[in-house]
Amino acid sequence: MLGKVSLLLQRLGPPASHNAFLTQRFLHGSLFRIHPSVSEALASQEPVVALESTIITHGMPYPHNLRTAEEVEGIVRASGATPATVGVLGGRVHVGLSKEELCFLARSEAPLKVSRRDLPYVLSKGLSGGTTVSATMMAAHRARIPVFVTGGVGGVHRGGESTMDVSARLEPARRPMEMRDALEYLETQGVCVATFGSSQDFPAFFAPRSGFVSPYNVRDEREAAALIASALALGLGSGVLIAVPIPEEQAAVGQEIEEAVQRALTESREKGITGREVTPFVLRRVSELTQGKSLEANMALIRNNAAVGSGIARALATLRQEEQNPSTRRRRQAAQASAVVIGGINVDFIAKVKEEKLVMGQTNPGSVGQSFGGVGRNLADCLTRLAVQPLFISALGVDVLSESVLSHCTHMNTSGVARLQDHSTATYCAVITEKGELGVGVGDMDIHQRITEQYVSRFEERLTTASLVCLDGNIPVSTIDYVCGIASKHRVPVWFEPTNVDKACKPFLSGSWKALSFFSPNLAELRAVNQALGLPVPAAVPSSLDDVLGSALALSRPLLEHLRCVVVTLGPHGVLLCGDAEGGAVSLQRVDYKRQPGGRLCGIHYPAIPISAGDVVNVSGAGDSLAAGLMAGMLQGQDWDTCVKMGLLAADMSLRSHDAVSPALSSTTVSLEQVRARRWPPVTWQWSD
Repeated sequence: MLGKVSLLLQRLGPPASHNAFLTQRFLHGSLFRIHPSVSEALASQEPVVALESTIITHGMPYPHNLRTAEEVEGIVRASGATPATVGVLGGRVHVGLSKEELCFLARSEAPLKVSRRDLPYVLSKGLSGGTTVSATMMAAHRARIPVFVTGGVGGVHRGGESTMDVSARLEPARRPMEMRDALEYLETQGVCVATFGSSQDFPAFFAPRSGFVSPYNVRDEREAAALIASALALGLGSGVLIAVPIPEEQAAVGQEIEEAVQRALTESREKGITGREVTPFVLRRVSELTQGKSLEANMALIRNNAAVGSGIARALATLRQEEQNPSTRRRRQAAQASAVVIGGINVDFIAKVKEEKLVMGQTNPGSVGQSFGGVGRNLADCLTRLAVQPLFISALGVDVLSESVLSHCTHMNTSGVARLQDHSTATYCAVITEKGELGVGVGDMDIHQRITEQYVSRFEERLTTASLVCLDGNIPVSTIDYVCGIASKHRVPVWFEPTNVDKACKPFLSGSWKALSFFSPNLAELRAVNQALGLPVPAAVPSSLDDVLGSALALSRPLLEHLRCVVVTLGPHGVLLCGDAEGGAVSLQRVDYKRQPGGRLCGIHYPAIPISAGDVVNVSGAGDSLAAGLMAGMLQGQDWDTCVKMGLLAADMSLRSHDAVSPALSSTTVSLEQVRARRWPPVTWQWSD
């Protein structure tokens, strides 16, 4: 049905010029305000995404509405675009809202629902409210914002407000005749309709297929942007509507929700509810009938649309820049190939005992805190804070913990995170000693097995163009094999973060490991991998530093027949970088790496940044922060020495933080300048012929 389809709308053409005076008064006078962040982005030709605000004022109760609005804006930012939420405050149209303004709309007790037709009255009376699709589109059009993202056009009631400047006939199509008429009406208005993805199936709101087809489909953000750019160039003055199917994992509950919607619509008619009161009634009633499932599906749809729309806006901005300056194409290709992280998300409960030793079988005095972890999440978090902006692919349950996770991760691109009914969000409980050492850990991580090959294959286009794909050991073996196959075919470097001894061997159970470029085990994990390959290993992990370094290089040697680099993490002893010796260095940048037979290997030992036991707050994210800092340097094109030192800086910040990833981590606190400003302990070299 059209009225509640997952949609991305793009309004074309310049504002009408027949009344230039009123247009200028609206844009620059007391009736209209563009937030500085939006103005700056538009002036710089950076991507901007318009967002409606009735979802804040009428779509969800407080505080869910505020959290969702902030999360959607966070997704837009993490995708490299500037969010421009549109609302009316005090008789003035705002394009782009501050945090305080979002909160004002979210907490309003009786906000107005402002459609295009209502704007003259609301502005003349100095009132406030949330803007509908039609009003938001008008404001975005006036502000020259070409891309507008929404959950759907129209309301859930019959006779909903007009959308895309056409009549109220574009109401929700609950019956096949209504759907057909609505699509035909769009055609008569010259609106180009396309489905996002590999299929031309036109989606319903809670299902990927409605029984009707779009005239066209666009396979990815780049194709969608090219379609919009062509329409803009033609100056048609109509619009492009891109229908985005609901995420597959939410479609399973679609039939139940659709039946609830039909029942709610029937009840609204029986109660004599009409006009703009229908939407709030039906939304509330459907949530009751589905026990909240409709709200979860709604939020998943909105998140997905925000990510897709932001990607299209970014691609459109790039196309425009290329038209003006062809030399930007090379820079685009480098920026487009962003990193992808596939791995687990956990909610961590960390208990730190006050005594030096953990006593089993009794209560140990200490402190207990909650944080957010998971190796994949930690890596994606670190990389995002270091300005890499990776796509994160993972899985969460539909529960209270998942809401906490997503609220914490609004700065990240979590559009690849599946929300799964009847599965629990992964949890991890760790008990650490006074010195910060792990005493015992317990994990409930079954949901990680749902990060399947089938789900990850939805992002194959991103995988084939990525500058780096990072896998953690939580995901299934079949998924690792699938990604390694894609990477090998398209020459995409893959980094494997093993997670623990038991999971370290997953890629090495088949020939998939030969497609890896980077591997970051500790010594015990490296020993386990050699055992899995049937290679001789020392009887026990050595204790002295010299023996540890020699053993690590020896155990890395057989892996370096195919891998570019093995990064052996040594805890308080730092890190050993092992690889082919090229002019006395280990190459991290060469994509065409192939080790020469009989070549000489080297291991470069970097001591950890000194830290006292009393300053160690949490050890759970230090290794992940080390790896992410090193990756960030590598993706920035830094030399191997700077890359490792960036990793050590990130690890040191993690050790001093209650969170697995320090909130203070940024491209300023971990940078080339910070590396140069610090005095570093001397490195040592190990050689192997």
